[in-house]
Amino acid sequence: MIYTLTLNPSIDYYVTLPEVNLGEVNRIEETTERAGGKGINVSIVLREYEKETKALGFIGGTTGDFIKKSLVDHGVHTDFVEVNGNTRINVKIRAKEETELNASGPNITDGELEQLKAKFDQVDEGDIVVLAGSIPSNLPDSLYRTIAESIREKGADFVVDTTKDAMLEVLSLEPLMIKPNHHELGELFDTEIETFEDALPYAEQLVERGAKNVIISFAGDGALLVNKAGAVTANTPVGKLVNSVGAGDSLVAGFVANVKVKGEQEAFRYAVTTGSASAYTFGLCSKEDIDRLIDQVQLTPLKRMEETT
Repeated sequence: MIYTLTLNPSIDYYVTLPEVNLGEVNRIEETTERAGGKGINVSIVLREYEKETKALGFIGGTTGDFIKKSLVDHGVHTDFVEVNGNTRINVKIRAKEETELNASGPNITDGELEQLKAKFDQVDEGDIVVLAGSIPSNLPDSLYRTIAESIREKGADFVVDTTKDAMLEVLSLEPLMIKPNHHELGELFDTEIETFEDALPYAEQLVERGAKNVIISFAGDGALLVNKAGAVTANTPVGKLVNSVGAGDSLVAGFVANVKVKGEQEAFRYAVTTGSASAYTFGLCSKEDIDRLIDQVQLTPLKRMEETT
């Protein structure tokens, strides 16, 4: 089983219009509602790979009911903690520029938090748990570490895709994969990262600190995988950017879906393809989108600059 955790899910309400004029009435051309949240996106894409996946987290109210039904319709198992208050609605504006209006989620009580922690008792050896998204301000900053400790005690693996401090806190527990983009990697080390060569020594430090695999995304310029076996880069397939929301989550899903069957490097190739496939479509990608693009993505070994001179 592949579990995903989304602490603050949402309904993502997409509105499409030519442009937004502040202070005026704007006529929307099209609207779409989707279940949102990083872990939820991962679970939905995992179903395109026909993987068994269960979504965990907090939901509440009629908006929470919408999310649960949407996941069930995709074939995703759910085991959420029901909370008082409504799950949030985030507005995604698709105009000349992408704009997001993200709401706060409901308050989580101590009792509800303990219910969530107990959900991880079902995790078994060989499972993978994806911890995705930032930790809401009303929850303990150490929550991911607490959950990761429980996961590792059971002999399961975990992947973490979150903000700086929460990610650094779990490195010593040897996450199966972490996924900062090149801007986030630069922030971790107070430097600017522009190329694969710039990123390599810092990604290696994250491996030395415990991460089994580090994927650094460079958006349309490809991605870098670093682990103890070395470093490889992947190009992005040709396509037109339609919607960046969910592309990073799709990359995570592509890696997790393939790593135990195809190995780390081939999982990386599928990860980059899956992320690109979602970026090139409105919403999240299908398996057909992935299959159409996979042959375009090639891996190239990357060595340190001093090794090439």
